[in-house]
Amino acid sequence: MKEILSKLDYRFIKIMKHASIPSIRLSFGVIFIWFGILKPLGLSPAEGLLKATVIWLPFGSPEIWLIVIGIWEVVIGIFFFFKTTTRIAIILLFLQMLGTFMPLIVLTEVTFQSNNIFLPTLEGQYIIKNLMIISAALVLGGAITRPQQHPIK
Repeated sequence: MKEILSKLDYRFIKIMKHASIPSIRLSFGVIFIWFGILKPLGLSPAEGLLKATVIWLPFGSPEIWLIVIGIWEVVIGIFFFFKTTTRIAIILLFLQMLGTFMPLIVLTEVTFQSNNIFLPTLEGQYIIKNLMIISAALVLGGAITRPQQHPIK
């Protein structure tokens, strides 16, 4: 019985190793395109939060920023669909995440109950869960192979 479980475990690990990186890359592509395209169409449930976050920026209206951020996210998603542009997608993702976390600082009354950082609102939870996206992007970035002529030492 122990040997059977060991073989099953080995097969399961082999499948996960084979599927994990492509599934991260492709799910990022789908999610970023899906959520990104909703913004310029005015269909994103995050529209109000996004507009309230960018209203203080000295250039561009919140409506323009909504379109720009939506297009940015679609571009990130497209880049994740191709192995050759995954590094670019990860860089763009990290830049996008800087803005994603802004409401936790500039809109604490919206992102935390009674301004208590230990009591996030639904909006706060929506933002904080992006730590998983950042972590998965780090895993993905670490799994990208480098050309043999430039090995990391």
